Amino acid sequence: MSAKNHKQWKIPAFEQGDYVDSRIYSDQSIFDEEQDKIFKQVWIPVCHESELPEAYDFRTTSIAKEPIIVVRGQDNEVRAFLNVCPHRGMRIERRTAGSFSDGQPSGNPKHMTCMFHAWQFDMKGNCVDIPRSKEGYQDRLTKENVGLRRLRCEVRFGGFVWVTLNDKVEQDLETWADGAFECIRSAIDTEPLEVFHYHKAIIDSNYKLWHDTNSEFYHDYMHYHNRVTGFNDEYFARTNKGFKNGHVNVNSFTVQYDEFELGESREELSFPGFPPNQWYMVDLFPGFNFNLRGNAYRTDTVTPLGPNRVLIEFRGYGLKKDTPEERNTRVKAHNSIWGPFGRNLHEDLIGVAGQGTTMREGTEARNILHGRHENSTIHDEVGMRHYYEAWGKFLGVSTMNPLAMLQENVYAAE
Repeated sequence: MSAKNHKQWKIPAFEQGDYVDSRIYSDQSIFDEEQDKIFKQVWIPVCHESELPEAYDFRTTSIAKEPIIVVRGQDNEVRAFLNVCPHRGMRIERRTAGSFSDGQPSGNPKHMTCMFHAWQFDMKGNCVDIPRSKEGYQDRLTKENVGLRRLRCEVRFGGFVWVTLNDKVEQDLETWADGAFECIRSAIDTEPLEVFHYHKAIIDSNYKLWHDTNSEFYHDYMHYHNRVTGFNDEYFARTNKGFKNGHVNVNSFTVQYDEFELGESREELSFPGFPPNQWYMVDLFPGFNFNLRGNAYRTDTVTPLGPNRVLIEFRGYGLKKDTPEERNTRVKAHNSIWGPFGRNLHEDLIGVAGQGTTMREGTEARNILHGRHENSTIHDEVGMRHYYEAWGKFLGVSTMNPLAMLQENVYAAE
């Protein structure tokens, strides 16, 4: 029998959700809908509180194209605001991170200052100075009338800072997570954590393709070194567990680190309440990954930049109370797997970048399979199916025919 190309190949008797239309990864209209109906509506992890160690420290980021600034006030509270001056819409702070404690050429210490017209704001978002206010505005506007737009912000789940653009979000953060973190809760909440490693990558691929790679383990064939050394029957028996809102976690197994080439035991520095050499993963909708493996903890956060472009930020963590020797051990363990030159990370990025070259605007629509069923064990693609069920509900579309339903929604609205 001759080979069949993708136009001749017919989808088997698969159920709803067993495959998706590749245009969900490449279509601009779908991307725009995601920004409005998902990223502007839900809780987004933006940084870790340890990256704001002192009063007046800040970090900047963006959510759904909106510029965000996160600051620690002198009262030690972490707050988030739109990084936009209410005067003329200027971006207030252009640096990615820093401190307001020493001031800037255009502003006083301990204030956020818009360099355009020198309006100044305190760490609570209050406007504290408008140059020549009386001369220009008389009594029509005072500093008490304006301020930065404050966003809902919570510090939770191991010290991560979470922000939502939705002032009327129905679920608080704990309800939104729906228990997905409970498998690692004691490990990340018992002792304060701090970031010891940070790097980022911009990939020409859709953010959901990075999620999918984190969500399924069938691609362990790519991780050859891991597969022939540290895996065992426990690994393949691990199961996926779905939660509300599209979240999934994967239960643990005991990693055989001593079987790795040049491997060593990692039992001594397990996280609090965590059995030695265990590996749990939490995958939070719409695309954030929390991965606790032995004595190494990693998180991935995504910022979609377009249908075929995503910023991924990688962080590694230790305990604040680590001794220098313990910290060095954790850094070595983290970087050997998840650092820029570790065993796993670059292999995953190769896979996602490769998909990005075949699924971009203008390419033919293809059926992308999510149809492996193995009793929810590690090679079952149930995690992706669970995710896309929630994704479809947020957008009001079918993953198997998304553009047709988007058009129907537009016509109905008109």
